Amino acid sequence: MESITWTSEKVLALAPDASSAKNGKGLATLNKWQGLGRSQQVIWGECQGSGKDPYRTQIDLSEPAFRCSCPSRKFPCKHGLGLFLLLVSQPTAITEESAPKWVEDWIASRTKREEKQKRSESEKTVNPETQAKRAAARLNKVTSGVQDLQVWLKDLMRQGLSSVRTESYQFWEKTAARMIDAQAPGLARQLQEIPSIIAGSNWENGLLEKLGKLNLLLKGFEHLELLPVSTQGDIRTQIGWTQNQSEILAEEETRLTANQLEDLWLVMGQQVETEERLRISRTWLLGKQSNRYALCLQFAHGMQPFEHNFMLGSYLEAALVFFESNYPLRAAIKARKNSNLSMSMEEVMGQETIDMAIANYSHALVKNPWLERFPLSLQQVIPIHNEGKWFIRDRQARLLPISSRFENGWILLALSGGHPTTIFGEWNGEVFLPLSIWAEGKFHVI
Repeated sequence: MESITWTSEKVLALAPDASSAKNGKGLATLNKWQGLGRSQQVIWGECQGSGKDPYRTQIDLSEPAFRCSCPSRKFPCKHGLGLFLLLVSQPTAITEESAPKWVEDWIASRTKREEKQKRSESEKTVNPETQAKRAAARLNKVTSGVQDLQVWLKDLMRQGLSSVRTESYQFWEKTAARMIDAQAPGLARQLQEIPSIIAGSNWENGLLEKLGKLNLLLKGFEHLELLPVSTQGDIRTQIGWTQNQSEILAEEETRLTANQLEDLWLVMGQQVETEERLRISRTWLLGKQSNRYALCLQFAHGMQPFEHNFMLGSYLEAALVFFESNYPLRAAIKARKNSNLSMSMEEVMGQETIDMAIANYSHALVKNPWLERFPLSLQQVIPIHNEGKWFIRDRQARLLPISSRFENGWILLALSGGHPTTIFGEWNGEVFLPLSIWAEGKFHVI
């Protein structure tokens, strides 16, 4: 491994959309900029836009992190991309010098924000009595909601599954709304997923499986205090009663547990989804020494930036803290170092057959029957198109169906060139969602 070498392609991979990438390339010329400079960690410059004053743009290369005074709500904006591309194409044109005050102020504000966050996390552990009262109040609400849902579920089963096909969406939404009121959003989400199951083929088996897992979850919550802490964590997660990342990290400051792991983490894949105005980022990491997967979830409203940026196919040196689970996957970043190491083909890991990959999934499912997404890295596989559907085929000619949500099948096939390669993605027990592919000596986002 070596320190990551930024290229135009890697910079453009950070663009939020194609138009930002195109506009960023148009700004990657010296005559668009003034006051260019750099320090060991930060680059900056001023770009004249449509306004009277030029836009002040700066980039912290350690993550990277971006800041610009333009009114764009995209992140990074075209000015940040243009400045970054200029650094890549003409590095000698940006000389090292002392940072102006507006750059120093930004660096200071980032440092101050990090310190404030650490203080806030520390303060949350100062008053355990308040936390206990808040937790007890929520427990009462959730318990009441679970009891109502158990009665509702028994009535549903007594009437027979065939009766639900005539029910409208409001039938499920009404009970889901009751779970929201009971502060159990996880239960609400599972109820809201049922209409799509009923609308599909083989809906009887799908519905029975869904209701069976839901019943198992409610029974588990009923006996929550008798179960191991890791199982409690899985049940709470499915109900929607999880600890947030700051609470997890604050607890780790006061005790050492097996939940913490320091490693070089390879960024395997990432997907950003939007629910109304909330953006959700899922980033999968794989430990170089531990060979352990970690899922980093981030949330941002509107076009606000995510706290952490990740470069696909590179390593980051970090200490992660895993959430309680019988099969821990979700983790929070406790300490991230400025490593940014690139990877080689020899370091790309994965299962050699689909059967081996599914066996690993089955092992995880035994530990956590409510597992919704499972990371799969498949070696020596080829994407194929058959009768309007996409599949992954391994060297044993076994097929893995690709999700109908996946719209880039032809791009996946083109990148593979029709030859065996490594593809990473998420498996939900029925279909595979590709997130990245190893081609031409590097990972590509799909």
